[in-house]
Amino acid sequence: MLIDSHCHLDYFQGDELTGVLSRAAAAGVGEMVTIGTTLGQADTLRAIAEAHPNVWFTVGVHPHQAADAAVPEPAAIMALAAHPKAVGIGESGLDYFYDRAPRDMQQDSFRAHIRAARQADLPLVIHARDADADIAAILQQETEQGGPFPFLLHCFSSGRGLAEAGVRLGGYVSFSGILTFPKSTALREIARDLPAERLLVETDAPFLAPVPHRGRRNEPAWVAHTAGVLAESRGLSAAALATVTTANFRRLFRKAAPAA
Repeated sequence: MLIDSHCHLDYFQGDELTGVLSRAAAAGVGEMVTIGTTLGQADTLRAIAEAHPNVWFTVGVHPHQAADAAVPEPAAIMALAAHPKAVGIGESGLDYFYDRAPRDMQQDSFRAHIRAARQADLPLVIHARDADADIAAILQQETEQGGPFPFLLHCFSSGRGLAEAGVRLGGYVSFSGILTFPKSTALREIARDLPAERLLVETDAPFLAPVPHRGRRNEPAWVAHTAGVLAESRGLSAAALATVTTANFRRLFRKAAPAA
């Protein structure tokens, strides 16, 4: 079984969502985590997770939305994440590629989410784009000043330095369809070299469809393509890779007990 550790199921409505979940099951994707990007979205994600035993959700503010409201208090994030099916905090982090929010506000929001993750003992799902140095520095500072916290570098497409810094601090790294792109040779080399016990897979659906579906609307079923490339990069069978990444998911997302 594979688990899609990061998707956005609120982009799919009604019968479309039913079809997406059915195709995921047929492809061997047993569970999914639908990810929060605003606190106001939490009710929608909670409803999706409550309606489907194999769907979990997270609570957080994406860096693109960091300036849309005041930086959330950690307690407010934690309150929304107290639901039994809320298995993580985020996604939060830094995005210096689009810079849709001032960088200082992105950093303040990121730190608030780190503190919520630490206090709630839930993994923080981290968005990192063109901000490797600041992400690594903040992770290091927050660990030194407040103690360790669980986290996941999601949809990893950054440099080797950030991957290794994250692992050194106890974090996990998740790979998306970007891993399958022809020009992603360096990324596949990073994925090959990281410790097996820190690897996860995801789609980030409906974005970033993998080869051979590139350019189409992504969905959780297609995480199998990313998992296949990751397995090939590491010299593993598809079944072995699925076993490893599922075990890693359970270790990181401890609230996500296997669906009955």
